Amino acid sequence: MNKKMNILMFSGEYDKALAALILANSAKEIDIDVTMFFAFWGLLLVRDPESMSKQDKTTYEKMFANMTPRYIENLPLSKMNFAGIGKKMLTDMMEETDTPTLSDFLNGAINKGVTLEACKLSCEVMGFDEEELIKEVSIVTAEDYLKDAMESNIQLFI
Repeated sequence: MNKKMNILMFSGEYDKALAALILANSAKEIDIDVTMFFAFWGLLLVRDPESMSKQDKTTYEKMFANMTPRYIENLPLSKMNFAGIGKKMLTDMMEETDTPTLSDFLNGAINKGVTLEACKLSCEVMGFDEEELIKEVSIVTAEDYLKDAMESNIQLFI
């Protein structure tokens, strides 16, 4: 039986997303099945910037969409962001060491077959429709997530 890892991605911060996606890619490299469950701020990682819609949105949902980063590479750092200066320093250091970008790690996870799931309730609360998420993401309930997590050897909350 294959080993399984389950990551609940709650954060929408660049460095935490980077850590989660590095772990997901690394786990797939050693034949561990991986499911990533995106809730609340974590949904910003799997939002399709080209499919964002303002149709049928409440005023709050429209404001939220305008106030959050549209692209995954625009996510802030969790610490030392300093109005984006810290983030620029980190991404410059990553570039100097030929470290892939956050988008590269997400695409790698998709290509390796990491299962990507979005929390149904989080989508409803934050005003995301399925069409506004990248196509590789399915929307599931918290109960579905828990069933998968219970079968996993490794559970991470980031």
